[in-house]
Amino acid sequence: MKSLVKILKYIKPYQGYAILSVSSNLIQVVLHLLSILAFLPLLSLLFGDAEPVTVEPEFDLSSDYVEAFFNYKMTPYIESSGQEGALMFVCIVVSALFFFKNLFRYFAKFFIANIRSGVVRDIRRDVYDKILVLPLAYYSEEKKGDIISRITGDVQEIEWSIMNSLEMLFRDPISIIASLVFMVGINAELTVFAFILLPISGFIIGRIGKSLKRTSSKLQVRMGELLSNVEETLTGLRIIKAFNAEGQANEKFKGINEIYRNTMLSMFRKRDLASPMSEFLGATVMMLLVWYGGNMVFDASGDFTGPRFLAFIAMFFQLLTPAKSLSTAYYNIQKGAASTERIDAVLEAENSIKEKAQANPLVKFDSAIQFDHVSFAYGKTEVLKDINITIEKGKTIALVGQSGGGKSTLADLLPRFYDPKSGAILLDGTPITDYKIKDLRALMGIVSQQSILFNDSIFNNIALGLENPNMEAVIEAAKIANAHEFIEKMPEGYHTNIGDGGGKLSGGQKQRISIARAVLKNPPIMILDEATSALDTESEKLVQDALYKLMQNRTSIVIAHRLSTIQHADEIIVLQDGEIAERGTHDQLIAENGVYKKLTDLQTFS
Repeated sequence: MKSLVKILKYIKPYQGYAILSVSSNLIQVVLHLLSILAFLPLLSLLFGDAEPVTVEPEFDLSSDYVEAFFNYKMTPYIESSGQEGALMFVCIVVSALFFFKNLFRYFAKFFIANIRSGVVRDIRRDVYDKILVLPLAYYSEEKKGDIISRITGDVQEIEWSIMNSLEMLFRDPISIIASLVFMVGINAELTVFAFILLPISGFIIGRIGKSLKRTSSKLQVRMGELLSNVEETLTGLRIIKAFNAEGQANEKFKGINEIYRNTMLSMFRKRDLASPMSEFLGATVMMLLVWYGGNMVFDASGDFTGPRFLAFIAMFFQLLTPAKSLSTAYYNIQKGAASTERIDAVLEAENSIKEKAQANPLVKFDSAIQFDHVSFAYGKTEVLKDINITIEKGKTIALVGQSGGGKSTLADLLPRFYDPKSGAILLDGTPITDYKIKDLRALMGIVSQQSILFNDSIFNNIALGLENPNMEAVIEAAKIANAHEFIEKMPEGYHTNIGDGGGKLSGGQKQRISIARAVLKNPPIMILDEATSALDTESEKLVQDALYKLMQNRTSIVIAHRLSTIQHADEIIVLQDGEIAERGTHDQLIAENGVYKKLTDLQTFS
């Protein structure tokens, strides 16, 4: 039940609605039981098992009081109107009780709906908040499809399984307790006998519930695999078609889909066993009670009469309904527990990029960035080894080398997407871990090789992260990025939606939008990660011109494969196998006739 406890903490902000729902359920249960007990005095009087009551009984919380009170109220009707009058009286009373019972039943559902919808919203909000703050390293170990599955399918499973059971948890224990109180009042011995039988059926239900939880956990994992496969297919659809790999992709999906189907089938079979199993066990308990209680009625020496026995059976039958609902709720909670654990795995994931409690604010960049004996590793794979670089304000530093040499990783350490394994990165002589992360990243603009754009308007993509941006500033940034001309030709100009990932734009257009976004931010530090490597010659020239404008009067870290774009850098750092192999200006490195010279010889300069 740990999963239920974790969910219940989300109910605290809605405790007012919870109190109203519980109160409504309590009134509903009392009215429901009274509607049943209303028949007991009628049966006694009609069968002649009770004397007419002419004196109002003293109040007492027991079935005897209820019976005596109804006898007292019905006696005048029987004396004046006979059995027909008593029957009419009981029908009117029971109808009124059922009306108010269902009215409060609606109120209970009305109030709990606020809890259900609010808790699901809050869980999904917390998961999304955590997704935003977790470091990039977390996602290198997780599948995107599985993360999507958790914030969609798993949260929905909690709504269907656990939240759908909240009403039962608020209502049914009250109904069971109230029923037991009246059952004890009717016959304590028979109630004890029922108590002996019920735990046996509860044990059987519990065993099936644990098995259901395990199967449900597997099902959610399979759903994550399914969504990951779909996400990969949509991302790589162009390649799949180009290599005629539709058949392979289809077979792979069929295999994953079949595994999901078999797991789901197993879960359905276990879940669907809950209702018939609990009903059969309840019927078995009922028959044993009928046998045991019938013998008590047949015993002439006892005072347990037929009408009281019928009332007890009716009351026990009403107890079975909430007991069965609770068993169903238990199954649902076990089923939803797997989803709760998967969501908790995200919510409780450790954020390795931690901000100090008394982190310093950072407003400006004054002098230099220093990488001081910095080393980094992905797991056991060492990527950077004892890196020492000083980047003075206003200088342009280029990082070159073979793929996998650690260039992008080195740049990612500066905005603290990752933290070094050893060593430190200093900004104006202070370790960047001493600054507020938000302030640190506010000083930086990033243009990556792959343009990251969102399914929104051009205006909102350029103004990403800024509060109250104005159109004039956005247009000016677009002009600097050589993007204004093609934007004006779009159907709705700057308010044109560019589609998923900017799919309505060419590669060069997307990159210029990314540059305009960096220009508008106007940061003192720029990180350009192979910003032109994926472009054609014409687009490259436009983008390169925009980058030159962007880098003016800024401190820049440029990662480049096309060495012609960084010949004028103040210093070129050549990384090889995570270490600095060479460093210097373009002319110095050419003169050394080393690694850099070999790289330039492999490329044709325009």
